Amino acid sequence: QVQLVESGGGLVQAGGSLRLSCAASGIIFRIVAMDWYRQAPGKQRELVATITIGGSTNYADSVKGRFTISRDNAKNTVYLQMNSLKPEDAAVYYCRTHWSTRDYWGQGTQVTVSS
Repeated sequence: QVQLVESGGGLVQAGGSLRLSCAASGIIFRIVAMDWYRQAPGKQRELVATITIGGSTNYADSVKGRFTISRDNAKNTVYLQMNSLKPEDAAVYYCRTHWSTRDYWGQGTQVTVSS
């Protein structure tokens, strides 16, 4: 029923930008909060950014000032604009939400940053 599909990952040079998208279905998107997480090989998954139903945002200290999370309720999509990318930003990025007492995750999209 619930499906989250990330897109927009790829290979970018350090200092470059990418915009990730997460399209949601099977939920009433306008009444859920959305999160972006990332996980690099051999490292724990970390919360990158959150956006509430009302549009308030929070960011991990490591990405503040560089990343922006936003949502378009008409398109059932959450975005992560990533600027000034660093090699340490390389990871698989996942979107996540909570619906009907359960957590739901997308399949992830790979971000690679070359130095």
